[in-house]
Amino acid sequence: MGLFGKLRGELIDIVEWIDDSRNTLVWRFPRYQNEIKQGAQLIVRPGQLAIFVLHGKVADVFEPGTHTLNTQNLPILSTIAGWKYGFNSPIKSEVYFVTTRQITDLKWGTPNPIMLRDPEFGPIRLRAFGVYALKAVDPKALLTELIGTDGIVETDEVSELMRSIIASAMADMLAEKQVAALDLASKYNEFSEQLRAYVQERIDDEYGLAIPQLIIVNISLPEAVERALDTRTSMGVLGDMTRFQQYSLGEAMRESAKNGGGGEGLGLGMGVAMAGRMMSTPGIGMPAGAAASPPPLPAWHVAVNGQAQGPFPSEQVQQGIAAGRITAETLLWAPQLSGWTAAALIPEWAGSFQKTATPPPLPPQ
Repeated sequence: MGLFGKLRGELIDIVEWIDDSRNTLVWRFPRYQNEIKQGAQLIVRPGQLAIFVLHGKVADVFEPGTHTLNTQNLPILSTIAGWKYGFNSPIKSEVYFVTTRQITDLKWGTPNPIMLRDPEFGPIRLRAFGVYALKAVDPKALLTELIGTDGIVETDEVSELMRSIIASAMADMLAEKQVAALDLASKYNEFSEQLRAYVQERIDDEYGLAIPQLIIVNISLPEAVERALDTRTSMGVLGDMTRFQQYSLGEAMRESAKNGGGGEGLGLGMGVAMAGRMMSTPGIGMPAGAAASPPPLPAWHVAVNGQAQGPFPSEQVQQGIAAGRITAETLLWAPQLSGWTAAALIPEWAGSFQKTATPPPLPPQ
């Protein structure tokens, strides 16, 4: 310490903390050899508490305001250190400032999916995330259980602990409520408050912290399950499975044309699409005013460019053979077959591939 600093320390001693970070939970006042003079000015701003620690034990706690440190307002510290006898030498003591305002916009999430048994889907995995606010309500417990001898404690140092506690409480709450996954979105507000109470119960007496706010932003299913739900929703909107099959085939035709492959699948798909339109249009596939009757049940699947297309009715397969889009080597499958079979080996279609015998040339005359 320089001469100027020493003389200044003899004349005035101010103990204060100006928090510019907005994320600091606890800050220890830096004093040369931890010497705090009797008669020093302690300034505690709104949203702060000042705690004096001597020999590892919490002595006195000061609330917001300006305080002159002497034997009258430091009864515990004075008794321990001997200030009650009136000497004016400095005393070695640590001063910690604790933020008592809410620290907001802290994020939480489940590091691993929560396994649950859903009443509709069976075993599923759920993920959740949200935000919460943190506040120190018992500085003594906070210093004893979490801070120790650290000079500065940021919220990041306790956020990992808080996220683990919230995730564990979330799993317990969902298991207890047993709400269907599709109904969770309607209960975010209700479950947010209940989850906050679950977490508060676990940290209240142990760490000296409070959770004034906790919000569930989203509870999500795995991507595969979400895709299955999207497909299920699409099928429900379409209603008619035959129309859904026609739509899927049309999409396959468009992709095949875009990628420049699958002329066989493209021609066969166009035949099915045209047949469907003719059957559903009055005056073309049926008499005007007649009720549309459902098409015959499809029976055959066709392997096109390594992809299964269909199912198709027998009439469409016959048209594909006649047009040369289905050859003798084309693989077909139907429920009555044990597996994929070449068209020429299927009794129903074998006759379509028998070649007519070519007569020998005429003898010379």
